[in-house]
Amino acid sequence: MNTIAGTWLLRMKTPIGTMEATYTFEETDGVLRGSASGFGETTPLTDLEAEGNRFSWRQRITRPMRLNLDYSVVVDGDSLSGESRAGRLPRTSVTGERISA
Repeated sequence: MNTIAGTWLLRMKTPIGTMEATYTFEETDGVLRGSASGFGETTPLTDLEAEGNRFSWRQRITRPMRLNLDYSVVVDGDSLSGESRAGRLPRTSVTGERISA
């Protein structure tokens, strides 16, 4: 099982303030999948890759604005940290904590 499997509360520090969303990751037959819920929408994660305790993925959101996001995080037990990027905007800090396994 991957170290990221479970449900996470992520906080992204953006130019318009800190945003929170719930991310769920699951592994079935060796395939890692994920989704994110926040701001009234649930979106699938794409291009999800794992290398040890490093994870990356992409996500398209429409709220609070339409953006394509790229994430890169490192998991350490029940916490994670890393960054996200929305197109040409500056990278933003991401932190998270596992809320269920």
